[in-house]
Parts: sequence; structure tokens; C-alpha cells
Amino acid sequence: MSCLYETHLHTSWASACAQSKGSQYIRYYKELGYSGIIVTDHFYNGNTAIPRNLPWKEWVKQFCRGYEEARNEGERQCFDVFFGWEETFDGCDDYLVYGLDREWLLEHPEVRNWTRGEQYRTVHAAGGCVVQAHPFRQHSYIRRVVLSTGCVDAVEAANATNFDQSYDALAMRYAKKLGLPVTAGSDMHAVQDLICAGAYGICVAEKFRSIDDFVRAVCNNAIDGISIDEGRCDYYGDEKVLLPVDVRDKDDRSTGKSWKDLIECSETSSFRTTSARSKDEKYG
Repeated sequence: MSCLYETHLHTSWASACAQSKGSQYIRYYKELGYSGIIVTDHFYNGNTAIPRNLPWKEWVKQFCRGYEEARNEGERQCFDVFFGWEETFDGCDDYLVYGLDREWLLEHPEVRNWTRGEQYRTVHAAGGCVVQAHPFRQHSYIRRVVLSTGCVDAVEAANATNFDQSYDALAMRYAKKLGLPVTAGSDMHAVQDLICAGAYGICVAEKFRSIDDFVRAVCNNAIDGISIDEGRCDYYGDEKVLLPVDVRDKDDRSTGKSWKDLIECSETSSFRTTSARSKDEKYG
């Protein structure tokens, strides 16, 4: 039986846009059959709820509190909770960082000033991974679409809070073109959303013992499938990108390439198959 994991979730303690405490999610994810969640609160340059004028070590301690509340409740309910974060660049593009912990952050205040390339290289050197979140999102607060083709390990191909299904269709095609693994996440901000709409996630054959298992699954393209609404990533050919697009390379330099060249791929690609799951289906 597959194990289902939430990969993208925010708590009200550390994310200014979230409405629920980390501890409030556990009961509902258990009822939906999830094996665990990864808390990915908005980090220093994103929509963080933690004041940036705090000394660095105090900032980190406060930032981790939302995760720690979720983890503690998870331990009480025998439910796994892992740590990550979501960082933002230029108010436009977001990246999910996995595999590093509070102790690592305490010793690395330079993360506040990373470029995309520095983020990718340093996270890799420390044993983690980087996933670009909702790369084709075109919500009102975003000034341009940034496609980081060489500074990520995977693409979040389905995000439950994307307003338009086409954003996910484009993200899936983009990942196929680059030959990158895909993830799916709910981008959960409130328990009420979880109750009313369910959640997205990834499916794997065995339970994760730690966040390191998730990192290995991403980097080795060993995710078995993604749990999403039926048709969520279906591509029709009339999808539009109405914002300026900045395609960047492995050195985080603008290439001037067209985004359209990055979604031209064969439907018979050897890319790992995804699987849509019903919200009523239970997992191990």
C-alpha cells in the first residue's frame, strides 16, 4: 500500500498568510490517510510572520516554532512531521528547501543573502534538495515568471492553491522537458481548506524514516506518483503565460530563451508516470 505525504504546508506561527497552527493539521491529515507532512513555512525573504529585526539565532528559533508545534502534536498522535522551508526571490519565484534543520540554520546566517545558485549549491553540499514551487503561477502579486532550469532538483508540478489548472499543466510539461522529477503539494494554509477540499501529495512505496529519505526519493527520481485531482496536469495546447518570463541557467543567469521552448515535449516521454487519487482513498 502506498504511503502519502504532504510536501507543502504553512503554519500561522511562521507564515503571515497562514491561518492554522501546525498542531491543528495532524488529526485531519491522519483521517485522510496521510503518512506524514512536511512543514514549509515562508522563509526570511518571503511572507514570513517572524520580524526580520530579530537577532539571527532568535529569528531561527521563532521560525522553527510552527514546525515544532506540529512535530510535537505528531508525536502524540504517532504521525510523522518533517521540516523544510519555502524561500522567495525578488517577490516572484519560490523554492522549497528540504533536508536541513534548525541547527544548520543557526550556524548559517548567510542564507538571508543567497542567490538561487548559492542556495542550490549550498543546500546540495549539506545533503538537502531544492524544488521550485508552482513555477508557472501568475497570481496578482507576481511580477514575472522565473524558470530556474539549472538550480533545482525537481519541480512542483501540481499545487492545489493555483487558481488556474493551466499553471500545473505547464509545470508538468516543463518538468518533462527538463527531465526533472515532480512533486505535488497542497500549499496548505488553513485546516478549513483541508476539510473542504482535501489535499495533494506524493506517493511512495515505503514510509520515510526521516527527511533524508524524502531528499533521496527526490534526487533519485524515486517518487512513485502524485496524488492530485483528475485532469489537474492535463495539457491542451492553449495555455497562456501573460507575465514576462525569465529563463535562468545553472549559474543563475538570464538566458533570453523562450518559455515555449521548455514545454515542447513528447507525451511518450520516459518521465515517471503520475497517478491521480480520489480524496476518499485511504493510504498506508
